Amino acid sequence: MSNTSPVLLILGSGPNVGQKVSQAFAAKGYKIALASRRIKEVDSTANQVNISSDLSDPDSVIRVFQKVQALLGPPSVVVYNAGAATPSDEKNPLSLPLTAFTRDLNINTISAFVAAQQAVLGFEQLPESASKTFIYTGNILNTTIMVPLMDLGIGKSATAHMIQYAALSYKDQGYKSVFPALILPRMKLTRYRFYYADERKADGSAAYFDIDGDAHGKLYIRLAEGKSQEPWLQTFVKGVGYKHFSTS
Repeated sequence: MSNTSPVLLILGSGPNVGQKVSQAFAAKGYKIALASRRIKEVDSTANQVNISSDLSDPDSVIRVFQKVQALLGPPSVVVYNAGAATPSDEKNPLSLPLTAFTRDLNINTISAFVAAQQAVLGFEQLPESASKTFIYTGNILNTTIMVPLMDLGIGKSATAHMIQYAALSYKDQGYKSVFPALILPRMKLTRYRFYYADERKADGSAAYFDIDGDAHGKLYIRLAEGKSQEPWLQTFVKGVGYKHFSTS
C-alpha cells in the first residue's frame, strides 16, 4: 500500500506511554502501527494498524516490520516500549529460573536489537528528509541497582549500551569542503538517530510508577523532529523535558 504520510511503529503499545505517544504522533499526521501481545487486529483503522505480536519471540519482530512495510511502508520513527521483569530472590538472586531470565532478556534486549536492525533496513529506503529515529523506552536501571529487579536491570543496561553504540556509529557523516567552489559531496545530516529515554523526578530519582505518557509523547516528538543526534541518554522530567543528571 502506498502511503505519503510518515509512519510510526510502536512495539509494546500499552495504555500509558504507548497510547499517549501514538496520539502525539497521530496529531502530527503520522500513520500509526501498534504491536503488542493483547492488541486486537480487528480494531485496525485506515490510520492505525494493530498487529498482535509476542515480543518474547525475537522472530516476531521481523514479521511485524514485514506487515508494516506491506500495509504502510517503512516506519520513519520506531519506538520500542516493551519491558518485562521477574523479581529475583533478594538473598539468592542467581536462583532466578533460566526460562524466566531468557524470556525477559528477549523482551528487554534481544527483540529490541532485532527492532533496531529492522528499523535501519527501513530507514535506508526513506528519503533524506525522513526522521529515521529509534527510541527505546528505558528507566533508571541502566545506572543503578533496584532490588529485586535484577533481570530487568540487566536488560536495560545491555540495551542502553546498544543504543549508545548505535548513536555513535550512525551519527553525522560526510564533510564540508574548505573550497566551496569545488563540486564535492555536501555535508550530510545525521543518518539515523538512537535514544534511550528515561523519565525522572525533578531531583533525579526514578519516576517509578509515576510515569507520564504525555511527557513521553512530547519528548519523542521533539527527538523525532530534531535534525541531529542529541545525547543518546535522554533523561527527562515532566514539564521540563531533557535534563542531565550527574548519575547519567
